[in-house]
This record gives sequence, C-alpha cells and structure tokens, in this order.
Amino acid sequence: MSGFILCQTKKAETPYYIENISTNIYSIEELCYYLYHNLYLVDDTIVNEGLCSWISEELDLPKLAAKIRPNLGKFAAAEDILYPIFKEINYLSYEELRVLNSQLQKLNAQPSAVREKEKGDALVENGMFVNAIRVYQKLLEREELETAREGLTESIYHNLGCAYSYLFQMEKAVESFWKAYEQGHDRSALKCYLLAFRSIRTPIEYESRLTELNAGEDIRREVKDTLDHFAKKPEKQVYSQHIDELLEKFTREYHRSTGS
Repeated sequence: MSGFILCQTKKAETPYYIENISTNIYSIEELCYYLYHNLYLVDDTIVNEGLCSWISEELDLPKLAAKIRPNLGKFAAAEDILYPIFKEINYLSYEELRVLNSQLQKLNAQPSAVREKEKGDALVENGMFVNAIRVYQKLLEREELETAREGLTESIYHNLGCAYSYLFQMEKAVESFWKAYEQGHDRSALKCYLLAFRSIRTPIEYESRLTELNAGEDIRREVKDTLDHFAKKPEKQVYSQHIDELLEKFTREYHRSTGS
C-alpha cells in the first residue's frame, strides 16, 4: 500500500460514518485502509447492517454485502469479516497479507482486557481522546486486569493520564499518572507524574512534593533538564497548554521500559 491507490469501484454519494474516529469514508479503498490500520477498532459499531447496506447500495456491491451479513451479530473471527472486503479489490499484497495474518493471530490470542486496552490506545492515536478515556475507565472497573497481563493496570492508568493531558484536563492527568506510579513504582512513571505535577503547580509546591516523595537527585535532574530544554524552544512554555510534546517523550520512554 505505497503511493496512491486508484479507486477501482464506485464512489459513494453518501459516505459511511465511522463513529470511532468521527470520519466519513466514500469508497471501498478507504474502508480497506481504515480496517487494515485500525484492527483494534473493528467492532459492531463499524461492522453492522448499516455497513452492509452502504456497501450494497452506495458502492453497488451486493455480493460483497451478502458475504458479510451471515457473520453479523455472531462470534465470528475478525478475518471472516475482513478478508472478503480486502479480497474484493485485491487490496493487500502478499507481504501485507502475511503481516495481517500475524496481527490477527496476536489479536485472537490476547485476553479481552488487553484487546480493550489496545483499543483505547488506538483511539488515542486517532485523536479520539474522550472515547479512549471511556474505554480506559471501563477497563479499570474490572478485577482481573493483572491476571490478563502483569503491569496492565499501571499501563492503563498511564495512558489514561496521557488522554486527559491531551484534553488539557491536567488535574485528572496528574491523578492518573500518580495511580500509575503507585501500581509499580516505575521510574518512568514517576517522571511522567512529576512533569504533569510541575505543569499545574508552583515551583514551591513542586519542590515540596519532591521532598515528600524523597525523589533522588537523578530524577530531579532528568526532569529539570527536560523542562529546561523544552523552555528554550521558541514560543514554547512549560505549562499545561504545551505539555503534549514532553508527555509524548516520556510516554515513549515509559513503554520502552515497561514493554507495555
């Protein structure tokens, strides 16, 4: 899927609305692109009778719709829905099909809690932060998270904090980052918490919190160096309205250190 993909089928006059990412699609090529790149977001809000009707009526592909309909509302494997759609226009190369098979095997083998967490992460990547927060909050009501995967609770709280920060709800972000740190006392989680805390507190409050936490000089220095570096950038300030870049940096480091 490199370069431009020319439409091989009819383009819809009325688009199909994908609620998860608030996006309209007009062709089967666009549908294939979305499905291939958002496996964790493929659910009954997308694959339903409405999609089948749209494929049949707007794209003039009734045979494809007929192949999908028998799997609606059932516990069919994702490939039973995806493969007929991709095959309709031979959308995937051999290598892409191999990658898809591998991804589907991984998805099918994951506990439901892990799949839901990945769904929340995919929503964050698509900028749908409110939807992601709902997914994370619902997940945190479960009791079996750590049996699904060790460190899952910490990872969910961390990503919940990121989602809140992108919405500039920094008080909630700080609370979430702290809960993430409480779960595993991970070094990177502590740095994210301190960064978020500093963005909404005075220097005196920040120093007091460092003392309460008995934060080591290495942590203090790393956070300070990052804040100082960020503050030197033109037209940037180290406060909540410009916190995204720093949180993204620390988030990447967090995921590298935890493998989540």
